[in-house]
Amino acid sequence: MRVGFYGKAFGPDYNKLMRDVVRLLKEASVDIVIYEPFCNDIKSCLDENYEFELFNNHDEIRNNIDMLFSFGGDGTILDSVPLIRDSGIPVLGINTGTLGFLASVSPQYSSDAVKNIISGNYMTEQRSLIQIKDDDNVFNGINYALNEISICRKDNGSLIVVEVYIDDMLLNTYWADGIILATPTGSTAYSMSVGGPIMTPNADSFLITPIAAHNLSVRPVVIPDKSVVKVKVNGRNDKFALGLDSRIITADKSFAIEIRKTDFTFNMIKMPDMNFFETIRKKLLWGNDLRN
Repeated sequence: MRVGFYGKAFGPDYNKLMRDVVRLLKEASVDIVIYEPFCNDIKSCLDENYEFELFNNHDEIRNNIDMLFSFGGDGTILDSVPLIRDSGIPVLGINTGTLGFLASVSPQYSSDAVKNIISGNYMTEQRSLIQIKDDDNVFNGINYALNEISICRKDNGSLIVVEVYIDDMLLNTYWADGIILATPTGSTAYSMSVGGPIMTPNADSFLITPIAAHNLSVRPVVIPDKSVVKVKVNGRNDKFALGLDSRIITADKSFAIEIRKTDFTFNMIKMPDMNFFETIRKKLLWGNDLRN
């Protein structure tokens, strides 16, 4: 087995976690391949006699690793999407960040998770991605997102006007700060923060959530994920912000936006004793007595 390590920053508080993970993999004769910019953060956790390989891009891990361990928060997993692309490499999220809906393995259970990986006692959960038609290659070939596509005003001066069509039928014209088109995975991210509902990861749906709509009766809409969504942006300003997860560009309002589901998935490794409902109860503090 070959396991890739990926992360963006790694503080000394988690050195013991890393040493334990490396030791368990080494004892099981698992080869470790480390993202080179991340390697400097964890060098002190690696035995100087331990041999490992480095990688820097998608081409260097495709067909070269069996799974990826992402050390960080949900943002780190989102940043791994351009590395994983359509390779199908499954990802285990070890949470050294904050909330952790995607990076769901907490530090205290990381060793147990690695033991489950070694013994094959885990499941793989397929997560839908959403993509934008990108004939002009403004996203450098990575025109898809795991959480959401966001269309927002660029400046604070005025609202943008967003016409949304579902399979060529007009859904609504939004006067708002913008809209979010979220996957089930993204329903617990930006969309949730502006009042969108939570969807289970296996829902065959996408979610359209307005951001600060001028008309207070406008509400989020759930649509089938086989739909094709077309968006036209109007308003006083010529430019708007177009985001795919954390990757954001400035686009001209003449830019044609067509959105649909990708024909591949992002595969998340899931421990056998974890489920989505337990995760949201813990992360959102549902059922807690807030009087104490």
